[in-house]
Amino acid sequence: MNLYTAPDPKEVERVNVEPVNARRNRRPLYAARKKVFPKRAEGRFRRFKWIVMLITLGIYYLAPWIRWDRGPYAPDQAILVDLASKRFFFFFIEIWPQEFYYVAGLLVMAGFGLFLVTSAVGRAWCGYACPQTVWVDLFLVVERAIEGDRNARMKLDAGPWSFDKIRKRVLKHSIWLVIGVATGGAWIFYFADAPTLLHSLLAGEAPAVAYATVAILASTTYVLGGLMREQVCTYMCPWPRIQGAMLDENSLVVTYNDWRGEQRSRHAKKAQAMGEVVGDCVDCNACVAVCPMGIDIRDGQQMECITCALCIDACDGVMDKLGKPRGLIAYATLSEYSANMALATDGGRTAVQPARVRNADGTFVDAVRHFNWRIIFRPRVVFYAVVWSAIGLAMLAHLSMRERLELNVLHDRNPQYVLESDGSIRNGYTLRILNMVPKPRKIELRLIGMEDATMRIPEFGVKDTRSFIVDASPDVANTLKVFVTRKQTGVAVNEFLFSVEDADHSDRATYRAAFNAPGEVK
Repeated sequence: MNLYTAPDPKEVERVNVEPVNARRNRRPLYAARKKVFPKRAEGRFRRFKWIVMLITLGIYYLAPWIRWDRGPYAPDQAILVDLASKRFFFFFIEIWPQEFYYVAGLLVMAGFGLFLVTSAVGRAWCGYACPQTVWVDLFLVVERAIEGDRNARMKLDAGPWSFDKIRKRVLKHSIWLVIGVATGGAWIFYFADAPTLLHSLLAGEAPAVAYATVAILASTTYVLGGLMREQVCTYMCPWPRIQGAMLDENSLVVTYNDWRGEQRSRHAKKAQAMGEVVGDCVDCNACVAVCPMGIDIRDGQQMECITCALCIDACDGVMDKLGKPRGLIAYATLSEYSANMALATDGGRTAVQPARVRNADGTFVDAVRHFNWRIIFRPRVVFYAVVWSAIGLAMLAHLSMRERLELNVLHDRNPQYVLESDGSIRNGYTLRILNMVPKPRKIELRLIGMEDATMRIPEFGVKDTRSFIVDASPDVANTLKVFVTRKQTGVAVNEFLFSVEDADHSDRATYRAAFNAPGEVK
């Protein structure tokens, strides 16, 4: 018998819901990019960006060509990552693979430096010195030189394909590719002698990996700096999403001061004649036109803003023309902005009232807060600065006091010892004496401890002694086969020291080694 009874449809609850992800409602995962045509800006921040761009590009492209004399046994390129010999040269500093902790220290310093800058002045790194920003600026210089400023570029982009448009586009993209190739070429020059590698590249004799590296970096520079631009900062870079944790109410960020800009009016005189409240903003959109990210700073702080401050230059230029004080858009802190906003709105009880922040002559009242440089030196920023400096000083101190002579010892595993005909016991060792200076040195190798033991180096002869003078080649690990011999004493395992010291006693290294004998050897 069927015991199932269908429920009464009138008793079933009906839920009013829309399937937002139904096929008929589905949207494309990614929206098409809307091109940004930033207008050329003029002002102190734009000049500062030019200076930073020239310095950073100059360092990047010219650094591999700087020479530094290290003598006949080391390369004379000032900055070189020598993969063949596994060393990094930076002027008078030489870093070996086992000293990778210096590189780790530099990375930690870079992290704290980024925290320090962001806490103090927001995304100043992004706006001025980030490689993406620098190369986008360079590409925009080329674009403006060929296609004109904003209006001309927009007109060209919207117009039909013609000979003139094709000519300009081909020329622009060709120069971009040349810049990309130069970028990749400059990068590989850091990993080999620059003049030699350049000759090999031009002659078609360079390693395949060199050409592949140039091709990869050229294409990424062309795509990221020329085609994607602001999308890299918005979607690919993680820092916009992290920076919020680094900012506080006293961090400097580019800010639209709506406490003096609202209400906006394009016809201020007419509005004032009609008794309307009018702020300093004339809604000219100059700040939007120059923004390389295509945002409106008047909408408030946004993830996309890289604080390049070009909107400040554009707005200051408009204020100068109108005879009004600069700073409608300015670097400001949240605490400063909030205090001025509370003053202009009577603590948020009214709309912005210009009369509350201005005197009759148009100057600001004394209660208006202005930026004070001392606010930068607050505990959080000082903490980052102290940590950053401490790491740097510790690395410099360790660098200045480090030994340039190292000793590594490997005991023979098979056999662990040899019984000789006279009853003595011999152990074999492989010694690696690392001479970390670019010149040959005479190194004294000695046995310390186990007074009845002697050692023999076959390549030096058959004489047994407790010390040898070793000619250590420069900047290499000198490998020696050493046999240590002693009479049987009944003790299964003994320890002693291998010691190496250079002739002028400036560097010394020791290694504690075990001497195996019959009995308890495992």
